[in-house]
Amino acid sequence: MSELMVIGYDDPETARRAYATVQELHRHRVISVSGLAVVSVDTQGETHVDTPSRLIGPSAAAGAVWGMVFGVLFLLPGVGLVAGAAVGGLLGKLGKSGVDDAFRRRVQDLLTPGHAALAIMGLMVSEERFADAMRPHGGTVLKTSLRAAEESELAEQLGGSQL
Repeated sequence: MSELMVIGYDDPETARRAYATVQELHRHRVISVSGLAVVSVDTQGETHVDTPSRLIGPSAAAGAVWGMVFGVLFLLPGVGLVAGAAVGGLLGKLGKSGVDDAFRRRVQDLLTPGHAALAIMGLMVSEERFADAMRPHGGTVLKTSLRAAEESELAEQLGGSQL
């Protein structure tokens, strides 16, 4: 079962340091990451999702899938009607998989202007070691889970959409 974890921070720099820590934890097999992004809101209220090219997930396809999931989680209010049915179908899949409207609202509440978050999709290998390593960064932790079958269905849905 994969976990989607969003950790909110008071500033983008802390989120970037936490990002580097997660990369180290992945290298040391404390967590197996399939998606990783730093999300920030600038002082004008614009949301920026950064999924750096050095994404450490198992494949480029997984990175693309979770990049889209992160985009829907964080950018949906700005998408408008342009994406239409593709976004509607994706939101339906997200809702059935545990990433419901309530979770998205809590995530978006973390991201006021000047704030940032680290979004992590992966399998926790050692929760205690992960918590110990992330503690110095502080932050507000939100998480939900996706069963493997739901994650696979979501990947199929994303693969067929035109987002």
